[in-house]
Amino acid sequence: MTAAAPRYKRILLKLSGEALMGDDAYGINTAMLTSIVAEIKAVAEMGVEIGVVIGGGNIFRGVAGTATGMDRATADYMGMLATVMNAMALADAMRRIDLAARVQSALNIEQVVEPYIRGKAIRYLEEGKVVVFAAGTGNPFFTTDTAAALRGSEIGAEIVLKATKVDGIYTADPKKDANATRFATISFDEAIGRNLQVMDATAFALCRDQKLPINVFSIFKAGALKRVVSGEDEGTLVHV
Repeated sequence: MTAAAPRYKRILLKLSGEALMGDDAYGINTAMLTSIVAEIKAVAEMGVEIGVVIGGGNIFRGVAGTATGMDRATADYMGMLATVMNAMALADAMRRIDLAARVQSALNIEQVVEPYIRGKAIRYLEEGKVVVFAAGTGNPFFTTDTAAALRGSEIGAEIVLKATKVDGIYTADPKKDANATRFATISFDEAIGRNLQVMDATAFALCRDQKLPINVFSIFKAGALKRVVSGEDEGTLVHV
């Protein structure tokens, strides 16, 4: 019996920096990093082309920096550098399990990682390499959610997969409301109308305008990424 073909040929996976912490207070948890790259490899082995946008909140968060009086642009650039560190760790962990990966950064740090070049990124994807996009959009005042929407649109991804701690979008906070139910699917307009805050407003608007669906799922749930890509009822699909 042959495995079912994946629903999507090319995806953009948005990982938060916090996902790499596991149960630690900060930094990169090796066991969590290993688990995440194993999930990514399982999807790559289905023939799916994978781009990844990684956050930096486990090391430094720009918005938090401004709360202590730091200039917002400076803090955001520091956050971008944190994402480069995470991207390098992610790519290194992939290579250790024989999964070819390339890091492309929106900030030029050519001694360390490649600069972001759209055509080159697409070629890597077509060659079966995972491309990890670092440094957000390269501009302050924009989140890595917006970078995910932007890179997903640029590379022609069929869907943005937003990995979170919760296994989808609920009618209310499931930790506070026992009666909260998960949406299997929801439209962009309904998500906006309910103020569900799936992603930041800029990222959400870009995905809606580009008709680029989003699936919100839990990266901590074993096999969830593969189930989403296979088209199973996993997470919440936000669509036009």
